[in-house]
Amino acid sequence: MKKKILAIDDELTMTTLLEFFLGNNYDVVTVNSGKEALKWLDGNLPDLIISDIQMSDLDGFEFLKQFRLRGYTKHTPVIMLSGRAESKERVKCYKLGAQDYLTKPFNPEELDEVVKKNLYPIHYANAW
Repeated sequence: MKKKILAIDDELTMTTLLEFFLGNNYDVVTVNSGKEALKWLDGNLPDLIISDIQMSDLDGFEFLKQFRLRGYTKHTPVIMLSGRAESKERVKCYKLGAQDYLTKPFNPEELDEVVKKNLYPIHYANAW
């Protein structure tokens, strides 16, 4: 059974790209808002979440805060996506409980490695 990834972004292009790059190896579920993601999470638990930060109805920071307050989701890894590369934004994400942070546009190979690192924390590398 494939690992499940929830991808959250209000840009259809980005969710399509995430599905394209990850869909062969993972079951990718896409939603277009933080509110929609929280609703989906009421009945589902993914193995990993990839979330945009800048969204209109509920930004990625607030989504991450609300997501981490749910007891059963506190260990689910989260990768944040942003068009901003500033260190203060990365630090804020880490303080709110994100494991990783990628800037857009991302390198598909880096995305793949970051996803593997979060889904298989010790044994993801091909060769040591």
